[in-house]
Amino acid sequence: MPEPVLPSTARLLLARTARVQREGRAPSLVAGVVRDGGLAWSAGRGDVAEPHDDVQYRLGSISKTVTAVVVMRLRDEGLVGLDDPLERHLPGTPFGDRTIGQLLSHLAGASAESPGGWWERTPGGSLDELGLAGSDVVLGAARRFHYSNLGFGLLGELVARLRGTSWDDAVSAEVLAPLGMRRTTPRPVAPSAEGLAVHPWADVVLTEPEHHAGVMAAAGQLWATLADLGRFAAFLLGDTGDVLDPATLEEMTVPAGVDSSAVGWSAYGLGLQVLRLDGRTLVGHGGSMPGFLAGVFVDREEQTGAVSLANATSGVDPLVFGLLADVRAAEPRIVEAWAPSPSPVPLESLGVWFWGPSPLLLRAVAGGLLHLGPLPGRAGRASRFAAQEDGRWVGLDGYYAGETLRIAADHLDVGTFIFTRTPYDPAAPVPGGVDEGGWR
Repeated sequence: MPEPVLPSTARLLLARTARVQREGRAPSLVAGVVRDGGLAWSAGRGDVAEPHDDVQYRLGSISKTVTAVVVMRLRDEGLVGLDDPLERHLPGTPFGDRTIGQLLSHLAGASAESPGGWWERTPGGSLDELGLAGSDVVLGAARRFHYSNLGFGLLGELVARLRGTSWDDAVSAEVLAPLGMRRTTPRPVAPSAEGLAVHPWADVVLTEPEHHAGVMAAAGQLWATLADLGRFAAFLLGDTGDVLDPATLEEMTVPAGVDSSAVGWSAYGLGLQVLRLDGRTLVGHGGSMPGFLAGVFVDREEQTGAVSLANATSGVDPLVFGLLADVRAAEPRIVEAWAPSPSPVPLESLGVWFWGPSPLLLRAVAGGLLHLGPLPGRAGRASRFAAQEDGRWVGLDGYYAGETLRIAADHLDVGTFIFTRTPYDPAAPVPGGVDEGGWR
């Protein structure tokens, strides 16, 4: 069981939750903070039955992340590749040349919504019944991020065909059941909240429709309780069990098409939203369907998550980011003590190296990694590198992600760039040579 938050922190969190519920006029709202594998604090406000953490709400687009987990399981099993064109596994759509990875990252240029009636408010059918056409391709492949519910409908159909079952059964068997999310289902199971819209100018409500979205289910079908959503937050924090390799989860959190070394940004990985907010990188997903709003985001460095569910179509400010900020301020994580560890390379390989006239620092960091970056107080490119069995080092992030670092006695070779111990060392193999006249 997770250790509960301090009483003073609990009051702070409750005050924020109560204010968001009242000012956003949410008929009901439940929220929680996740640490150590489960809810360390939770509360319900408004018309919500107790126990508040066992009332189902619709997750909306958080369903996309669950879908993405199954797709990544298929990838890890060798059944699909992220660079595979969709046509190879799901023939007959106008997106045949778009890749699985592009669909997962909303880079496939698919229209935001499916053709026909507003899919969130009308019963759904099969992929064939959608009648997809060339007009549903609205952008070129990998031209820009364009959020697409349709794209995840296609991924759900991909999952169903490769598993030989329905999307509902695949996600239940491969994600929900192994994680113990027994109260997460494709349709509501009592006790559940009623989906409501709140009138903008009066304190009255209107019931929203509920149905199965058919092939579009993978984009927003699931219902869950606060307790189950808390378990999914723990999954995003690294408690993946047998559902996903931790390295695969890490891969899902890497932003696509965004320089993650920038001061502030919002991006999308593989089925996950990745945000830079107040100097923190937050990973998770928001969700909305007619009558419902949801959120699950985690701070992986702080090992803390926040979850919220409300039965309102709109108007409720995001709560999870404030909860994470409150916990971080009131109960900052106490990091593990530093301890000496052996260097993964000889010490003489570490220290200052020069890319032309620019100094950079190569140092050993936790986890047996190397870090190449600017000197303290300076700006510049920075990357971590992991050792390979053949003696190379491969970049994990930053400018040199995927690039090879080779270490020699008198130089570093990083993707053909030569770094030397002194600026343009004439004794090192500097491409283009070094002017014999030297510095003047």
